[in-house]
Amino acid sequence: MYKPRFIALHFQEVGGKDYMLNMGHAENFFWAIETSSEMADFDRSSVYVDSHFKAVDSFTALGSMYFIHKSLKNIQLYDFNVKEFKALSGRNKYVGSLEGVTTMEKEKFPKNFWPDVSLCKVFFFIFLFFFTIFKWSRKGYMRTRWIIHNQGLDLVNVHLFHDASNLIACNASPSVYSANRKKALRYVINRMEDNSYSPLPFFLFGDFNFRLDTLSLVQNLSMSADIQTVKKDSSNEVEKIICEGKDNDHQVLLHIETKLFAYLNQAVFRENNGKELLKYDKEISEFHDVITEEDIRFPPSYPYSEDYTKPTQYMNTRCPAWCDRILMSHSAGDIIHRREGRESVFYNTLGSNICMGDHKVIRSLKHPIQIKMFQRMLMDDSINDYFIGYVLCLFSSLFSCFLH
Repeated sequence: MYKPRFIALHFQEVGGKDYMLNMGHAENFFWAIETSSEMADFDRSSVYVDSHFKAVDSFTALGSMYFIHKSLKNIQLYDFNVKEFKALSGRNKYVGSLEGVTTMEKEKFPKNFWPDVSLCKVFFFIFLFFFTIFKWSRKGYMRTRWIIHNQGLDLVNVHLFHDASNLIACNASPSVYSANRKKALRYVINRMEDNSYSPLPFFLFGDFNFRLDTLSLVQNLSMSADIQTVKKDSSNEVEKIICEGKDNDHQVLLHIETKLFAYLNQAVFRENNGKELLKYDKEISEFHDVITEEDIRFPPSYPYSEDYTKPTQYMNTRCPAWCDRILMSHSAGDIIHRREGRESVFYNTLGSNICMGDHKVIRSLKHPIQIKMFQRMLMDDSINDYFIGYVLCLFSSLFSCFLH
């Protein structure tokens, strides 16, 4: 069985939705990974957990864990303060406030990135104002920089803005939310390529919150339906969009509200891994000049049911989408494929039949291997109760081309 020698884990929303109450449980989760018997042969590690939620101006709720196998030599980690690489030794763990930690770079997105109130209706302003205060502050990125057998690369943990309202997402194509994600992702990529540090091949993996082109998709799903728009009595504000069948029973095929997206034929999102819907997955196309991705051959990674008995069912809260991704610069992609080609890379979900919250784990590696420790831990109900954060895995068997 193939065994990876460098493991990178990126987490978003550490502590979950109620992070003030659950942060301690999340830290226990990290400790359980570090001390598990399966990790005994990984003698070096570097762990960064931004859990200091009282620092509202810098808190991102991002966590990044990196493990190096004892057989892997010549590993160096970058110090962003002195601008030089240093050999990594022992177990290094930074939890809480990461101010002063020089082996990673972390930034919360500037406040002007979201929401763009000028593009939203005035009636929605108060909601967006409070949403900005309490939700926006956890979006940002965290970067570490490595040398693996003389090959330098950046590993970047990313969390972009989500869609606050299904109704507003239906207003335009692309939506206002898509435009804000585009702005934030372009900002991250520009940071990777600016002159502050010498540009290197980079991997971006995390919760990009990419959504399908909702307006175009709804138009397609409702082609054979009667569409009813329900407005509030006191205003012209749309409260519901209901699509009914044209036959005699007038069955509701699609029902949309601010936080409701109930489509009768949910199987369309799972059939053939949702391949027919990839044409609506357009947000990454804006960046094909600088980043690439392996072919998607798995169903949308969000929003899965949080009911432990329904691990493959989607919730009726949002339109299913491939929110969780592993992206890379073209130079990083060239390195991955130069030995064995594109077909050798395994890009898929982990725990497809296990409930792990509303996001599925995404992994990318050179060979399909069993990750028994993570499967076992994800089956622990307490993980889903207290660690609702999203997990993305890049198993750096991808970097096997660096290790010879």
